[in-house]
Amino acid sequence: NMIFAYFLGMCSYLAVSKNVKTALGLGIAVIFVLTVTLPVNYLLENYVLKADALVEGVDLSFLSFILFIAVIAAITQLVEMIVERFSPSLYASLGIFLPLIAVNCAIMGGSLFMQQRQFVNIGEATTYALGSGVGWLLAIVGLAAIREKMAYSDVPAPLRGLGITFITVGLMAIAFMCFSGLKI
Repeated sequence: NMIFAYFLGMCSYLAVSKNVKTALGLGIAVIFVLTVTLPVNYLLENYVLKADALVEGVDLSFLSFILFIAVIAAITQLVEMIVERFSPSLYASLGIFLPLIAVNCAIMGGSLFMQQRQFVNIGEATTYALGSGVGWLLAIVGLAAIREKMAYSDVPAPLRGLGITFITVGLMAIAFMCFSGLKI
């Protein structure tokens, strides 16, 4: 899980996890952006940027960060337009965090992990993107559900707000870490 194993995407994870419905909407948007951008970035990496991909003796891999960011920004803009058109209430509740998916480090981290792991085909990259997005969704919806329940709990005054949230995130990370060594 990108949140608990690598601490990627923590800003929006903590900020949007106050309400399950909003967290679910952002989680679905992150799944969509990851699932679309990683295969596009895979194709860019292997058929445009890799050494000798376009022209013999030319290696354009130094452009990968710039192109990955451009792809992520374009897909995020597309998602923002779709959400605004079909779900104005979700668009309003996500506020600034929907366009900030473009700079969500979980999205860029997914592309960089894809580059590092050198998947054999586009199917593996897409599966990795979908799995990473679903893991992010489960984490944010789980925290949002816990935070909604904690609103009715008697939390000591010094721990209210982010204090108890950090403790909860730490306990969730411990629970998720039991899956970190599994290879399917």
